[in-house]
Amino acid sequence: MASGRQHDRATWTLGLPFALLWWPWLGPSGAISAGLGFLIGGLLLSPDLDTRSNATRRWGPLRLLWWPYRRLLRHRSLLSHTPLIGTAGRLLYLGAVLLGFCWLLHPLGAPSLEALRERGLTIWLQQRPLLLTALVGLEASAWLHLLQDGDPMPKTPRLLRRRGSRRRTVRR
Repeated sequence: MASGRQHDRATWTLGLPFALLWWPWLGPSGAISAGLGFLIGGLLLSPDLDTRSNATRRWGPLRLLWWPYRRLLRHRSLLSHTPLIGTAGRLLYLGAVLLGFCWLLHPLGAPSLEALRERGLTIWLQQRPLLLTALVGLEASAWLHLLQDGDPMPKTPRLLRRRGSRRRTVRR
């Protein structure tokens, strides 16, 4: 299992090579999108957001947004340290938190949920290749993290575990 410093070093080291892989197909904008996705995924949206980690501290005062996530998920759980599921879960959680804030702040001038949906759809239709490349970068950094940790099997989430279920050994 790698330390936070080792995860950060690997993310910074492989960010540029990962970005350059995309240059032939999507040009400089694709390389930037892939590289930024990789760096954001490894440094801000790390699978270790379920603990007090470097990624959590990088959020500064906004790290409080991740407190419910950390309380709900056990470290290295199925929902945080599984390829695709972990990244999707972190993105869905962050999206839900942001939509919740927009909903609460709408009377104060924040955009409505309908306006956000329209903007999101427009951006998706206009920039789909770059957004998909950024998502691949987010997921690639998560895979790097999981490979460094050597996580063959994530732990079952707290919400899905049976209470009092401990492996009992039968003595003969």
